[in-house]
Amino acid sequence: MSDPVSPETVDAFRRDGVALIAGLFADWVESLARGVRRNLDEPGPDGRLYRDDEGRLFLSDYCNWRRIPEYEDFLKNSRCAEVAAALMRSTTARLFHEHVLVKEAGARLATPWHHDQPYYCVDGRQNVSVWIPLDPVARDTSPEFVAGSHRWGRAFTPERFDAQPLYGDADPFERLPDIGSDRAGYDIRGFDLEPGDAICFHYLTVHGAPANRSPTTPRRALSARWIGDDARFARRPGPTSPPFREVTLGPGDEMDAPEFPLIWPRAA
Repeated sequence: MSDPVSPETVDAFRRDGVALIAGLFADWVESLARGVRRNLDEPGPDGRLYRDDEGRLFLSDYCNWRRIPEYEDFLKNSRCAEVAAALMRSTTARLFHEHVLVKEAGARLATPWHHDQPYYCVDGRQNVSVWIPLDPVARDTSPEFVAGSHRWGRAFTPERFDAQPLYGDADPFERLPDIGSDRAGYDIRGFDLEPGDAICFHYLTVHGAPANRSPTTPRRALSARWIGDDARFARRPGPTSPPFREVTLGPGDEMDAPEFPLIWPRAA
């Protein structure tokens, strides 16, 4: 088989913390869309349904791959894990979790600027999220990324959608700069996207997403989150997101647990 990712894309990911691979999963869109419909009908125990002031829905849900066969099929049988390993420059790729985000047409709920790793129970540099739209996404509706922010050497307070710190008064992280009020001061990347494209970004890359400005098209996406050779379990000052309540690993342990299956390389 051909290399899953070009050397130029691997270099761009390493340099910028974000890279676009067009059309990578076009053949999986129909199957993943069936899974998202199932997810909307039956949200998981940690799913969150938000509505704007006109009742338009925003779903955020994760860790449903065991109960939604379309997700499991994609995560185990597509080339996503192989792509992740190549981008991470890792010999392995473990599934950290999948995350589904749905913004109905016209939904006025924006995703605030943030980066992901302080939310998570994992430390290490070898990681990647692969964000796959299932609908066309115009540039003014696209998630946006601050290129190079994964190399700042900083960790920012994870916040809930009401802007309250996830870990309350015990939070050890610093406040995120006000990206929105100084957009010209940052290298902000966004994309015109087609279903099956893949935005690949580091857990420390600062990103956000505007409201869905399309009056007719929803913005459905699945993000597959991967960890590599150097990933180690981390304790945070409170319940992480996802919470992974059943995990019994200790701080500094390798992420060898049923919740984080090794997908690449595939077993013979």
